[in-house]
Order: sequence, then C-alpha cells, then structure tokens
Amino acid sequence: MSPEELVYLAVLAASIPVGFLFRYLSPSLKQGVSLLLGLIITIATCRIHTLHSFFTVLGTWLIVKYSWRNAPFLSLAWTFLYLLFFRLSTWFGLSSPGPFANAIQLLLTLKMVSLANEVHSFHLMKKEDVRSFSKSPLIGGLSQEPSLYDTISYSYCYIGIMTGPFFRYQTYFDWLQQPCPQSLPGRVPLLQRLQFVPMYGVLFLVINSFFPLAYVRTEEFLEHHLLFRLFYMTAVFFVFRMRFYAAWCGAEASCISAGLGCYPEGALSKPGGGPTVKYSTAPDSSDTYDFKTIQNIDCYNTDFCVKVRHGMKYWNMTVQWWLHHYIYANAPFKAYTFKAAWTMFISAYWHGLHAGYYLSFLTIPLCMGAESALESAVRTKLGPKGQSIFDWIHWFLKMRAYDYMCMGFVLLSFRDTVNYWTSIYFCIHVIALACIGLGKALKGKGEKRERKSDKEKEENNQKIKAEN
Repeated sequence: MSPEELVYLAVLAASIPVGFLFRYLSPSLKQGVSLLLGLIITIATCRIHTLHSFFTVLGTWLIVKYSWRNAPFLSLAWTFLYLLFFRLSTWFGLSSPGPFANAIQLLLTLKMVSLANEVHSFHLMKKEDVRSFSKSPLIGGLSQEPSLYDTISYSYCYIGIMTGPFFRYQTYFDWLQQPCPQSLPGRVPLLQRLQFVPMYGVLFLVINSFFPLAYVRTEEFLEHHLLFRLFYMTAVFFVFRMRFYAAWCGAEASCISAGLGCYPEGALSKPGGGPTVKYSTAPDSSDTYDFKTIQNIDCYNTDFCVKVRHGMKYWNMTVQWWLHHYIYANAPFKAYTFKAAWTMFISAYWHGLHAGYYLSFLTIPLCMGAESALESAVRTKLGPKGQSIFDWIHWFLKMRAYDYMCMGFVLLSFRDTVNYWTSIYFCIHVIALACIGLGKALKGKGEKRERKSDKEKEENNQKIKAEN
C-alpha cells in the first residue's frame, strides 16, 4: 500500500469509533466538533493547499447569498472553473496540490453545487408559500438559509471529507438536529457493512501483487499471448473493485457510527438524496431505520447486475444521484444518448484532466447503445429460456466492458490507454459497434416483415370485400 492509502485507512479507522461519541453531543457541539476535526484533517494533509477548498466555499457562499436565483448555474460554473485552476495551478507558479487536497476538492465541488440548488429551492418554496399562504409539501427542503458558519461546517464536516460518501446539506442538518441519536441503530448495521471489508482488503493486496498495473506499460507485457493480455484487464478491474469496495464500505461505516443519514425506512431514502416521502421525526420504538441515504456501493449488484447502465447505478451511488439530478436533468440535449454522453463527459472532467478518464467514460454511452439495440431487436423476441441465456451472455460482456474501460481510468494517459486497447484490438469498441449494427439490421428486417404482413392482410381484406 502507498503512504497515501495508509493515511486514508488511518482516517477511516479513527472516524468509526469517534463517530459513536457524536451521538452524545448537543447539536451545537456536534456542529463545532465535527468542523474542528474536519479542519484538522484538512490542514494536516493539505497544508497550504487548504486555501483551495476555502476559496471554493467562500465563493459559493457569496453566490448563494447575493444571487440565489442564478445560484445553481453560477455555483456549477464557479466550482468547475476552480477545479480547472486547481489542476493547472503549476501553470501559475503554484505548487501542485497533493492527492488529499484533490480528494477534498472533488467532494467539496459536489457539496457546493448541491447546497446552491438546495438554497435556490428554499427561496422558490418561500415565494410559493407567500402566494398560496400555505406550507409547501416539498420533501427534504431547507427550513432556513445556511449562514457562512453553517456552510463552512457542512463543507469541512469530518465525516467522509476525503473518501465520501456525498451527502446533501439537508442530510447534514438533519444529523445535527436528531432528537435522540443514542436510540438510533449503530452497532448492528455497522458490523453488517464491515463484515466483508477484511476479505476485500486481502484480495486487493494479494491479486495486486500478482497483477501490478505498472506491468501493462512495459514492452514485455506486449510479448504475451492475446488471452493473457485480455485476462490482465479482468485482474486489474478486480483489484480496482476490491480497493473501492473496502474504502467505501469503511466510509459508510463512519457515517453509520455517527448516525449520519439514518432515517426511518418509511422515508424511502435514496443514496445521496435522502428521504423521498414525508416521515415523522419523532422517535418511535416501533420504527425501523436504514442508512440508504449514505450508501455509496452495492457490491453484489455491481458485480452481478446484467446491464452496463445498471452497473453505473450501483457504483459510487451518491455521486450518481448528484450527476442525475444536477447534470443529466439539466443537460442541453433532449435525446437520451446525448444526455448520457454529456453526463459522462462532466463526470470525466470532475475526476480529472487525464485523457484516460474521457476515453473510458465516453465509451459507456456506446456500450449502452449496443445493449439497447440488442435488447429491442433480439431479447424481446426470445422465450424465457432464450432470455435467460441472453442475460448471461449480456452479463459476461458487461463485465468485460467494465474491465476494458477501467484500464483507461487507471492508466490515465492517452498513450498508455490506446496502447493497451490496441494490444487487444479495441475489442469492446468493435463488439459494441457490431451489436449496434446487428440490432439495427434485425430491427429493419422485422419492420420489413411487419409491413409485408400488413400489406398481405390488407390485400386479403380487399379480396374478401370484392368477392362479397
């Protein structure tokens, strides 16, 4: 493990037992101490680069304070432009931010855009209340506009500050105001979330030792047989998954111990977004609770869902919610394919400026188009057994597509990514294009047969009429 990974691990490990102490603090103490811990972590790991996150927070607060009507657009422009400056800071004679500053900046960008949208909705709701003289039924809406202190406290809350998951300001506010946090579940859901983490960690260390990523960049790697080169991407993606499964399950555990994102099951919470229906905030011993609001990974469904599009929903789930609500929903296109491509482009930009991110993320819409084409042209025309076989083949190809795209995500550079994809003959791109072509051809034949059948029926009807 790298020194950075050890620091991440230490922060996560310390956050879990500390979280239980927050259940005994008053709202004001909870807010102040969580801010203090977050600042200690940020300053200790980022040092002078802490100023990047501070300027981002301050700029967003000024936008929200003085231009709430345009806050959603302006906050997105401000935070994403600052991300560009942050990543190109060496061009301006500044030192390069480290991985900790980058992780904090990424999550802070999500938080600030979400906060701006929440405040915008709050003001619209207030105006609606004044016009209708009634309280708006908006679920999860703010009751007051956050102050500068509130904004800073939310931004630097120690929970998930470097690892996620993303959570809205409303989720943070609900956490501060929990009426009886000691009575909320903690130990049982915590152990359930951590039960497979040791296995993920061991598998990560063992498989990574046999299949190091650096070997892909060597000339010796290209001398191996094609099957070996194909299998290598499967091993790399497996290591990639184990690393994030362990990290995100640990990050969720830090939320669970503190009680963040704990809502009654009847609230029908969504990862990232929180409750979707009204619920009672009064403690009730008969209520059952969940932590779906802060769930960032569904390990089983990530591996065993059938479709590429579904795999996206189970991976980095809170960020997927953010992308869907703030990027996809506001995309400057109407067609689904273009909206998906736009969302993947923004996601790649958020991750970084490396070409590998864009090559990988922009392959996703192509794969989604391929599976949609075959779904309508082939699967819908099969019986139950045929559909089952189709789904198993679909699942296998889905996993290989993610193996393929993962290589761009981890190799990062254009040259390394294209060199590897060339060594396996751009197989996933070729298969995806072939599936789209096959789907269109089969659909065209089906439509031609239907038109011919309709024409024959019409001719028969005319003959019957003529005979009568």
